[in-house]
Amino acid sequence: HLLDAPGHGYSINGKRSLQEAGNDVADTMPTGVLVGYSMGARIALHTALQHPERVEALVLVSGTAGIDSADERTVRRASDETLALRISELGIPSFIDEWLSNLMFNGLSRELADIPSRCTNTSQGLGDSLRFAGTGTQEPLWDQLRNLTMPVLLISGVEDQKFTDLASRMNSLIPNSEHHTMKNVGHTCHLEDVSSFATLLHAWLLRVQGNH
Repeated sequence: HLLDAPGHGYSINGKRSLQEAGNDVADTMPTGVLVGYSMGARIALHTALQHPERVEALVLVSGTAGIDSADERTVRRASDETLALRISELGIPSFIDEWLSNLMFNGLSRELADIPSRCTNTSQGLGDSLRFAGTGTQEPLWDQLRNLTMPVLLISGVEDQKFTDLASRMNSLIPNSEHHTMKNVGHTCHLEDVSSFATLLHAWLLRVQGNH
């Protein structure tokens, strides 16, 4: 199953908090393995904490448990509001080009970025997603990570130091977790080296499912 995040793709309603989105995923998914990347990882983490009976194993790719500082969260919300307005000002095609020019996407080719699909998003949907579920809106979940009892795989790209550090911190707090740092890739590690990502994920799933 592939789910569109709120405000993305065919899920045009971006006015969903991370808590609400986490509940939406639980209502939609069969009991099993939940995999999320970036914003999807933040949503998946909420699903696993709010509905652990649904999530037998959890995979978080380039994810975070939130920003600790309330002041930094306020700054991030203001930044996301500016970005939301920028999307409306530029229009989707120009914004996508600008967004993918960020350093964190340096390793992502235009082909693998699937720009035509990204351009089907709407300015309203993406803007609302930032306003309602941006990182600045996320209450820090670091103190709750110890409550995760399912196997958890954390994946980051070695070229993405920020999210590698975040994954390392999460790994230290989640009881049954592993952190794998992929070589020669950045934030979009699952797209920059699809083969290595698939091999890593497949091997981990075989191992943890074999232990049940």
